[in-house]
Amino acid sequence: MRTLVVIHSLKMGGMERVAVNLADAFANEGHESHLLSCRNRPNDLSPANPAVHLHHFDQFQALMKSIIGIPVFLLSRVLLGVLLPRSHFMWVGWLSGWLLKRYIEKLERQYGRFDRIVFRGLGTFKYFWSFRDDRNVYVLENVIHYDRPLWQKKLEWKLVFHNRHLACVSSGVLDSARKAFDNGGIEPKSLQVITNPCPVEQIDGLAQETDPDIPTEPYILNVARLVPQKGHELLLEAYKKSGISHKLVIVGEGPLKDKLEDKARSLGIADRVFFAGKRRNPYPWMKQADLFVLASEYEGLGIVLTEALACDTPIMAVESRGGVRDVFRGELEAFLTPRTVEGLAEGLSSVVSRLPVSVKPEWLAPFRSRVVVSAFLEQPEQ
Repeated sequence: MRTLVVIHSLKMGGMERVAVNLADAFANEGHESHLLSCRNRPNDLSPANPAVHLHHFDQFQALMKSIIGIPVFLLSRVLLGVLLPRSHFMWVGWLSGWLLKRYIEKLERQYGRFDRIVFRGLGTFKYFWSFRDDRNVYVLENVIHYDRPLWQKKLEWKLVFHNRHLACVSSGVLDSARKAFDNGGIEPKSLQVITNPCPVEQIDGLAQETDPDIPTEPYILNVARLVPQKGHELLLEAYKKSGISHKLVIVGEGPLKDKLEDKARSLGIADRVFFAGKRRNPYPWMKQADLFVLASEYEGLGIVLTEALACDTPIMAVESRGGVRDVFRGELEAFLTPRTVEGLAEGLSSVVSRLPVSVKPEWLAPFRSRVVVSAFLEQPEQ
């Protein structure tokens, strides 16, 4: 089949990595795979499979070059977006969706008709909401947030979700969507769970690379943006309380870096916590860690968990909203802890005392590329 994955950009991020992984997975399973980035800028990410066709559609440039694009953009920013805060996507998405449709039609004249078009991420399909096609599948990467008055969210949901084929990355995201759609009177054309693919063999190859900055002492690892959602303050407090001798390594950047470094100093653990910053290839860090730990408040799925398993590193996490439980199934459920300082501290102490823990192949089975690709290419149930 001929597939197209659409993503807003190819910056370094979890959602973007999954979009690239999905395009690679389609190609790896023998399909003609295309990946479309809607921001023409220097990219952090690119497909690993050379068979993937990479395309760039500059949404903003296309908008500005269209006949009415500049008036629509200015009207939205100066007037409509002021009268109805955070509604910019409603006005420009009407035109951008039509422009994207024209661009995809251009690609189809060159390559042939796409059998499946997959939009990844709310930010991606919000700005192209007017483009509707029964081949389109829209992937919800995270739980639904009520960050505006309900009447305004209902309007957004009507434009973005109503009468569309929707795929949630986890059962937790599915539950969140169903609850929101019941509140908003939204009826998707279909609603199902299709998880994220984990490119196990590719990750294993990248994990063999060396990085001189990796500590030689035993350590536990967290890889996440330094933002409130990821729960680093909780992790630091629990790490202190656990009393384990392993170092704590945190890979990632973000606005909380200075605050978290101050927190580590105030807890008296600064000499045992290493903030490694952003790493283009985090997998050697995962491979050499004795344990991967996640303390997020919510996660759509938590792809770093499956990536750590692909590096043959055991995982643990706190209970949180979203899809973490979809990873911690069966005997892995014992590696979930309450999302409290005491719960995580006890969990760290208990798991570390049992190391090493062998990673079993069946823990990754639901996230294998062939499973995910098959789910996307099946006809969605109405």
